[in-house]
Amino acid sequence: MPETLLDVRGLVIEATSYPPGEPPKDVTLVHGVSFTLEKGKVLGLIGESGAGKSTIGLSSMAYGRGGVRITGGEVWLNGRDILKGGAGGLRALRGKEVTYVAQSAAAAFNPAKPLMEQVIETTLARGMMGRAEAEARAVDLFRQLGLPNPETIGKRFPHQVSGGQLQRVMTAMALCPKPDLVIFDEPTTALDVTTQIDVLAAIKRAIHETGVGALYITHDLAVVAQVSDHIMVLRHGKTVEYGTCQQIIEAPQEDYTRALVSVRSIDHAEKNPDVAPVLSVQNVTARYKGTHFDVLKNVTVDLPPGQTLAIVGESGSGKSTLARVITGLLPAAQGRITFDGRDLSPDLSGRSRNDLRELQMIYQMADVAMNPRQTVETIIGRPLEFYFGLRGAEKRKRVQELLDQIEMGKGFADRYPAELSGGQKQRVCIARALAAKPKLIICDEVTSALDPLVADGILKLLLELQAQEGVAYLFITHDLATVRAIADRIAVMFKGKVQRYGPKSDVLAPPFDDYTDLLLSSVPEMKLGWLEQVLDHRKMEGAGN
Repeated sequence: MPETLLDVRGLVIEATSYPPGEPPKDVTLVHGVSFTLEKGKVLGLIGESGAGKSTIGLSSMAYGRGGVRITGGEVWLNGRDILKGGAGGLRALRGKEVTYVAQSAAAAFNPAKPLMEQVIETTLARGMMGRAEAEARAVDLFRQLGLPNPETIGKRFPHQVSGGQLQRVMTAMALCPKPDLVIFDEPTTALDVTTQIDVLAAIKRAIHETGVGALYITHDLAVVAQVSDHIMVLRHGKTVEYGTCQQIIEAPQEDYTRALVSVRSIDHAEKNPDVAPVLSVQNVTARYKGTHFDVLKNVTVDLPPGQTLAIVGESGSGKSTLARVITGLLPAAQGRITFDGRDLSPDLSGRSRNDLRELQMIYQMADVAMNPRQTVETIIGRPLEFYFGLRGAEKRKRVQELLDQIEMGKGFADRYPAELSGGQKQRVCIARALAAKPKLIICDEVTSALDPLVADGILKLLLELQAQEGVAYLFITHDLATVRAIADRIAVMFKGKVQRYGPKSDVLAPPFDDYTDLLLSSVPEMKLGWLEQVLDHRKMEGAGN
């Protein structure tokens, strides 16, 4: 009979809310959630932002961040209720029986200390091993996690390794004290698909080889399906569905779960009319000031009006740099950019107001793209004033029309960004771009920070707006599922060069070059055993080379 490691019973978690102009009030974040986890097993916690995933996960070490309080229920770990253990019991528990892997490893490491010192720090502090044994344990974990040069990588500092390597080092840090339970909090969300699959495989292998139990928190069901034995679907702090991984993926019972399973199923018919491009980038090479190497190398792409060109590639491939060159924020060292039949000045300062109006941009992080002290009406109304001179009732009427167009209707014009959800903020940024009546909108990773269901809604909205307005999109992303959903043409970038380019049907059809094949094969699929199939395929290819 499998032994129970973690038993959460009727968990209730609250926090205090401070509404503007109103007295403080208590709000319930988690409503009577219960689950069990057996030793050596993995439970996936899945749901959108605000579902309570991380809050529930952290309760497994009796911790509530940001003023969150556990006000009801029991959390049993290794046969005892840790909520009754007192401060001393919790100090002994954390970092020994339970450890934590955060989403952003870059923010979790001290930049002034070598990696090895940080990986073994807790193990030494808990007196579990001597330094020599702890370092040997760390090196063994580095090897298990597939890190390069496992004997010496610990001498490096955090900035001297890649994001994917740093995430694996953080996993080694969590496993070093030989815990019974590890909480993985969105450990691959911020990574490119090619890096994500390596980290995912390393985590799964390490869990199997060490026999640790784990909670795996994510909003991506396709990812959690590759590592979990059981899955709990959460929404608004309540359990929607709880079952085996196979049952949740292959036979979901609840509508919300079924929506998560089918979230990647947008079907966009490719448009390919033979018309003059609205944007033409010809032989563009660029470098950043003070550097001696080219970050873009002889890039050539065209975008017809009313179509979407997806620029895809991993971090550092040159995607966002190309957007900076097109917008004039980074003048090209050589090459030419034409827009609607006219040459664009390489420098932003040399462009006309009409150039600025017709070429708009939507950014990845809507939170930092809007002034938090301005209302939605002011944010959307600014381009109406600047480009068209609209004022008063005429401007308010047009703002409301734009809000209706982005499906936000009445009641939002007077709100501030802090009063909106992530998806609503991004819709406001879309409306602000549309207010200028552009011919081209550059969308820079506009869905990568959003939950899958919210991102799905944004993509559908963009396609509807494109059909209505005839606007062209330059869509920058590292997500191939997004590319399939929205693109008409694709440019695959690698190390500043266009590796593969053409209509979507051509680019996504074999034969592939090695890099495009790697990208396409790294997109998680909503099926059991997908990760093992991909890894086996790579082994066979490696053996054949």
